[in-house]
Amino acid sequence: MTLIAVLGSTNMDLVAYVAKAPQRGETVTGREFRTIPGGKGANQAVAAAHAGSDVSMIGAVGADTFGSQLRTTLEHSGVDTDHLRTTEGPSGTAHIVVEDEGGNAIVVIPGANATVDHLAPGDEALIAGADALLLQLEIPLAAVLAGAEAARRHGVRTILTPSPVQSLPPELLASIDLLVPNEHEAAALTGVTDPHEAATALLDQVPEVVVTLGAAGSLYAARGAEPLSVPAPRVTAVDSTGAGDTFVGTLAVALAEGRPMRAALAWASAAASLSVQRVGASPSMPYRSEIDAQAASHTRHTS
Repeated sequence: MTLIAVLGSTNMDLVAYVAKAPQRGETVTGREFRTIPGGKGANQAVAAAHAGSDVSMIGAVGADTFGSQLRTTLEHSGVDTDHLRTTEGPSGTAHIVVEDEGGNAIVVIPGANATVDHLAPGDEALIAGADALLLQLEIPLAAVLAGAEAARRHGVRTILTPSPVQSLPPELLASIDLLVPNEHEAAALTGVTDPHEAATALLDQVPEVVVTLGAAGSLYAARGAEPLSVPAPRVTAVDSTGAGDTFVGTLAVALAEGRPMRAALAWASAAASLSVQRVGASPSMPYRSEIDAQAASHTRHTS
């Protein structure tokens, strides 16, 4: 079994479903409300566990009901929570509006995630024994940098999702092996709107880049290699929340298992295509057998 370590956020997603999201100053009536465990770190952890890896989560939840629910959800998904701290105060929350066409808008309130500004005792040893470390930007940058540098010291592959997008310090980029922005994040980081050009520009800062393109699939670029474009299965999206995290968590497992990049991207796209057909973040994430079946079906239809 591979081992994926995840250093990142855990949130309770408070999700409102509407026909169309309200504009500024507008009130609309929604059709449903759900409370769903999420957070980019926890989402990627669940995705990797469902895809067949051993997974350990490094982060924090609050000493509240949401915190207990978040920990239980991770454990029931097969994620080890020995390195998930409990802090005083509230857990992180994400307030999400999901439109009927599948788009979403999100406001994140960090809560306990804001206390994850360093590695706790034992965290570096966990990272050192992992096949990959997954990072995002919903916890303080100081912890993201500490995790990335620990992984670099021990030769562990680091995969960073630059979300929510922000300026990335050079010392962090120097410790990242694979950067996985979506096309909007790639444009924000480079000032270039074309995904191919943005990916090329990002190679000045990191050795490998995957730009996710939603329904169009993904684009891979690496120093000294030909770029790859990998299409995604065509599906009807119901809720895109967590699709990017599904992609990254599944991709990490595929790469840890030694799959070639094209095959790894196709497998991750198959997982994401299943996720968008279901409601919620972590509850929408498919298991390994489902991913295998979807990937095989997509291969048959495109060959």
